[in-house]
Amino acid sequence: MIARRTETDSARLTRRMEKRLVTEARAGSQEAARVLVDAHKDRLFAFVRRILRDYAESEDICQEAFLRAFSSLDSFSTEYRFSTWLFTIGYRLCLNQIRRRKALTGELDFSGMATGEQDVAEQVAQSDEARRMKDRIWEAVDRLSVPQRATMLLYYREGMSCQAVAETLGMPTATVKSHLHRARGRLRDALAGLVKDWSQLRLLRETG
Repeated sequence: MIARRTETDSARLTRRMEKRLVTEARAGSQEAARVLVDAHKDRLFAFVRRILRDYAESEDICQEAFLRAFSSLDSFSTEYRFSTWLFTIGYRLCLNQIRRRKALTGELDFSGMATGEQDVAEQVAQSDEARRMKDRIWEAVDRLSVPQRATMLLYYREGMSCQAVAETLGMPTATVKSHLHRARGRLRDALAGLVKDWSQLRLLRETG
């Protein structure tokens, strides 16, 4: 069975905590803003870096995402999660950056963006073999298109529901589910012969 993180991860801010911090940040509290940044910066960076595959660009995009989020805080509706809104901003900035790259180099192909997706989930212990397995799985993930990687990361790594992923990426929930289904098949095909017992695999977690 493929495991994934959940939106109720105890290490993260609850909806009530987020709402309170947003309210305080709107009122000018730098401490509340700092807590919001600290709570989301690592996860946002991991997400953006997997999309852009460039460390420096990812740092810039994350900084810009936070700047835009806080500059528009008055227009943010607390009916929604701040984290979802932040990832939406980050994803759109990633797409803009990739379009700029394409305009400059002509190297990127967006023809496969409408379909596909990707599923994140595998791992064993902390042995050398496990680390090699993890590297191979991420290599397979990285070969997917940008929307595919984004859907996979939000669903499995961020533990978002299909509806939340759909809202974040601006696509129908049915499309998200289709992406996830196809992603599982693609990942299994890519790792055929390498993974013998899928029931032993744990959620692939990225710490850096």
